[in-house]
Amino acid sequence: MLLLLFLYPTPLSFKSSDVKNVRFILCFKYFALYLHNKQKSNNRMSFTEHCNEIFNQAIRDYHVTDNVDTPINNPYDRESIENRLYLKCWIDTVQWHFEDLIRDPHISPEDGMSLKHRIDRSNQDRTDLVEQIDSYFRQLYSDITPLPDATINTESPAWAVDRLSILALKIYHMKEQTERKDASEEHIEKCKSKLNILCEQQKDLSLAIDQLLDDIQHGRKYMKVYRQMKMYNDPSTNPILYKKK
Repeated sequence: MLLLLFLYPTPLSFKSSDVKNVRFILCFKYFALYLHNKQKSNNRMSFTEHCNEIFNQAIRDYHVTDNVDTPINNPYDRESIENRLYLKCWIDTVQWHFEDLIRDPHISPEDGMSLKHRIDRSNQDRTDLVEQIDSYFRQLYSDITPLPDATINTESPAWAVDRLSILALKIYHMKEQTERKDASEEHIEKCKSKLNILCEQQKDLSLAIDQLLDDIQHGRKYMKVYRQMKMYNDPSTNPILYKKK
């Protein structure tokens, strides 16, 4: 396109019969379109930017009521990865507050045991969901042939995304601590320092996940999905459960 622009440098004229000018205008339009598309490509969010945006949305939505019994209202299509990401962070957010509640020194034994069972179920739901997200990645990259020297990562993409979701929660709640009116200045400063570290960690983890996905997409790494096989939740492998049958 640039070559054509130099081939037809004639000043613009509005005469439709001027072929050179028509070609110049067309070339200019195509070049402008090329620059526009390039800019759009450069502005496209990375996968982890998209994740963090959805995680923050789920956290904000939960805190509208700030109640562990609030029903989820997932705004994304059930078959989409966005739905799974939103659900993942919602589960993490509810469990975050379960963990706060169960540490109440005045909680009754009955309420504590009931809450412990809810935490166990939530943990299983979280694990199942991470495996669903990994299945999404495995399907997404199913046509990729790993290079002969391809290596495997220490964790799958979804378990890294799991950590990213927890980081979003840590950042949200640490930021809350920096805005408390009833806390000492020393507490506020300590929390600000911790918040800076968490934000840096989020930036680094996001970059590492995006790099991992790029490596998988180009065959430099390959992934496997291992099931967690939590034995204590399985009545056939937990001795306390199967011995009481």
